[in-house]
Amino acid sequence: MMYDDDPNDEIGKQLCADIAAADDPFALDINLHEKQTVAYETIATEVLYGGAAGGGKSHLMRGASVLWSTQIPGLQTYLFRRKFPDLYKNHMEGPSGYPNMLARWVSAGWAKINYSNNQIVFPFNGSKIHLCHAKDEKSVYDYQGAEIHVLLMDELTHFTEFMYRYLRGRVRIGGLWVPEHLRGQFPRCLSGSNPGGIGHNFVKKTFITPAEPLAIVQQSASEGGFLRQYIPAKLDDNPTMAENDPDYINRLEGLGNPALVKAMRDGDWNIVAGGALDDVWTDRVKRPRFQIPPGWRLDRSLDWGSAKPFSVLWYAECDGTEATLPDGRKWAPPAGTIIVIHEWYGARGVNEGLKMSAKQVARGIIDMEQSLVSGKWVMKTPYPGPADNAIADTQNPKTPTIADDMATKGVRWERSDKSPGSRINGLELLRTRILEASKDHPEEPALYIFDHCRNLLEHLPVLQRDAKKPEDVDSSQEDHDYDSLRYRVLKGSGAAELLQINLPS
Repeated sequence: MMYDDDPNDEIGKQLCADIAAADDPFALDINLHEKQTVAYETIATEVLYGGAAGGGKSHLMRGASVLWSTQIPGLQTYLFRRKFPDLYKNHMEGPSGYPNMLARWVSAGWAKINYSNNQIVFPFNGSKIHLCHAKDEKSVYDYQGAEIHVLLMDELTHFTEFMYRYLRGRVRIGGLWVPEHLRGQFPRCLSGSNPGGIGHNFVKKTFITPAEPLAIVQQSASEGGFLRQYIPAKLDDNPTMAENDPDYINRLEGLGNPALVKAMRDGDWNIVAGGALDDVWTDRVKRPRFQIPPGWRLDRSLDWGSAKPFSVLWYAECDGTEATLPDGRKWAPPAGTIIVIHEWYGARGVNEGLKMSAKQVARGIIDMEQSLVSGKWVMKTPYPGPADNAIADTQNPKTPTIADDMATKGVRWERSDKSPGSRINGLELLRTRILEASKDHPEEPALYIFDHCRNLLEHLPVLQRDAKKPEDVDSSQEDHDYDSLRYRVLKGSGAAELLQINLPS
């Protein structure tokens, strides 16, 4: 490990020479397995590794951080977990934690672990591994001035997209000297994760959906400009786990919830473990598009957003009469069954809104409703439906509200149920309707969704429960479609009270 083309690292070169001359100097318990080695040696500079439980994600991060630190003088590696107790337990305790991994080097003075500063330092070349956590979105600003050469995100789905993008924006190479055989591979980001968590949607959209596994894709400047790659790993890719804990797979099978088992065992990103709906979700919810009978009631709902996405959903409520399906069969779900027949999800990216004005959104709603009629999907214009009451709130009655601006374009809304307990009640009513849809012959009102409503069908199955209020969903995730749907489910049947409109004179 010589740095012959680095004239500024004479001390480091001598120390490296001393290490190389020592007896078995690198007898460290790293031993990357085949799939871990793929992730370590890849030319990709933004990598997601993992999927299934037991794939060796954390060991890969520790091993790679040590190996890169020894080869690149002054390398600054930042390893993040969402919560500090998880960070410490996962990386500083146990037989494969940093202290045991580096025990020989610490004894020789080649590595130092600073427990008060949460740093691992390599004195012979100045490289450091920073052990970090970010409990909430504002915590990432603590790293505003950091020059991160390697960003390691352990359990990426525990973070929001904003947190990841912000930290990735601190990743730069600066004046770092990189040896010839590693040039072009730094700076870099390496993340590990299982499915689930508040970041599930953005991780899936960023790494899983766009390309086949192992494909390396050059990203645009707006996506950081990295070479991005997803490397799936399962328990079979970690022989050490199978050898040390052969019953681990049985414990996964014993989790009980089939969705949880599938997510943890197979790394299935279409299944979310511990979600708000995963135990009742069924593909029977999804229905091919058909013409709505003229007697069925039509309306819509709104969850407003500007910086965050807005969600407009259109519904048909069955009155008990038959509809004709695309294959010619007749279908008459129970009266009161609602079908989401169209959607408009106002998003530029994951949980990033379009920043459209209320009048622009209203004009878009009118255009979409006209297209539904002209396309003969419906025979009449939908009625107003429930929206978040906040769009009509104002401290000054002379100041137009969001609801006022929409009303000037002909779009009005009903009040939504925001009474105490409505969030919990709304989730339970939604679960009941989805469960009813799973039956061959539903007896109570169910919920169905036309298959072209891709955003709603993507967002609902991965909704996470609130860890502190398990009867509710986690409101920090991308829940705008869910809120819009919840307003409509809570409404029940028929018309409701319109929002008060206070247009200034």
